[in-house]
Amino acid sequence: MRYSLPALCLLACGPSEPVTDPLTPIAQSYVRLALAVGVHDPDYVDAYYGPPEWKTAADSARRPLGEIRSHATALLDSLSQVPVAENPTDERPEAGGEGGGAGTDPRLMTRLRRGYLTLQLQSLVARLDLLDGRRMSFDEESQALYAARAPTHDEAHFQAALDRLEPLLPGGGALSERYEAFKRKYVIPSERVDTVFKAAIAACRERTARHITLPPDEEFTIEYVKDKPWSGYNWYQGSFRSLIQVNIDLPIYIDRALDLACHEGYPGHHVYNAMLEQALVRDRGWPEYQIYPLFSPQSLIAEGTANYGIDIAFPPTERLGFERDVLYPLAGLDPASAARYGEVEAIVQELSYAGNEAARRYLEGRIDPAAATEWLVRFALMPRGLAERRIRFFDRYRSYVINYNLGRDLVAEYVERKAGAGATPEARWKVFAALLASPRLPPDLQN
Repeated sequence: MRYSLPALCLLACGPSEPVTDPLTPIAQSYVRLALAVGVHDPDYVDAYYGPPEWKTAADSARRPLGEIRSHATALLDSLSQVPVAENPTDERPEAGGEGGGAGTDPRLMTRLRRGYLTLQLQSLVARLDLLDGRRMSFDEESQALYAARAPTHDEAHFQAALDRLEPLLPGGGALSERYEAFKRKYVIPSERVDTVFKAAIAACRERTARHITLPPDEEFTIEYVKDKPWSGYNWYQGSFRSLIQVNIDLPIYIDRALDLACHEGYPGHHVYNAMLEQALVRDRGWPEYQIYPLFSPQSLIAEGTANYGIDIAFPPTERLGFERDVLYPLAGLDPASAARYGEVEAIVQELSYAGNEAARRYLEGRIDPAAATEWLVRFALMPRGLAERRIRFFDRYRSYVINYNLGRDLVAEYVERKAGAGATPEARWKVFAALLASPRLPPDLQN
């Protein structure tokens, strides 16, 4: 079964609210404030497709940080005075029921909307404090910006996974060197990257479209770029369109084709932004979703759904089959080795949080760039060039790294819990799709 965006709005949003909703003027002010922050912080506004005159006004005014902060705290006071129901109905999924949507109770939508604006504004204030020189620990910063803290792991946690990897990569030298040599066999030749990536995108879109009716005019453009601290990026343009950039500075391994296609495209960032635009901006008239501040709790939902979207579109056994039978031949790689590569990568995925630990120690000044690079090489098994590039990412985006792995884990737990034990893939898709069209933020995933 497929779910159209308007239908998902009913699942996730409930009946339309009257235009006299007291939250709308606050939401408009929030958008203007976020644009004002973007004047000082060029990375802050990741996407904006609201009234162009609002951005022009923000650019011209160049309001001081202190003035923006005072206005934000005043808005938070106003938000606290907007009444919400204490126990709104949150419909729980039955077998074949409505999945994980927010139900049809408008009181719940008011609570979720006020919660969204509150957390986004609190995060905006924290970003202003950081821009003004305030120092925070890694966990304090992630809590202030993203309303979440990643777990802490010691060396022994990662060493356990490395020990299980050892027999799969026999030979002399450090495990990181053996792993890097192993991976070289799975690099997509540069002249085949576009062909492989487009095949992956087509498959991700086809699988997503089985469950979600996408806007008929949605589309995105692909660009291949260099000299970036990230491997891929989705720049949402509004009107259901995105620009997706793929960094070809470093080798692109065969597994990254589906990762990037799902994460940046279907059912990841492109679909998430399109669904929010349809369900909350166009259908409900909520201006706050016309802007996406990168350093905000919304990023944990965005990155978490994009990463979990890989697994929901391509469960492990189906992924192996598609990569082996379609992508490996297109890349000119040996399909017979796909299973072994998948086995190795499954263990390497358990090292995901090693990057968080490197960022935590580095950003808190406990280790220098060289030591952080060594940590990533040893415990995350990153090639040295990629590890050095990752330090650039830490410098620029700081605690943002938690949104990828912690976000994925929180979204996965939410979807599995809402869908119910032993849920069918269809039930999980239903919950996942409703989440994409809802105003939920990290604390809401616990409910």
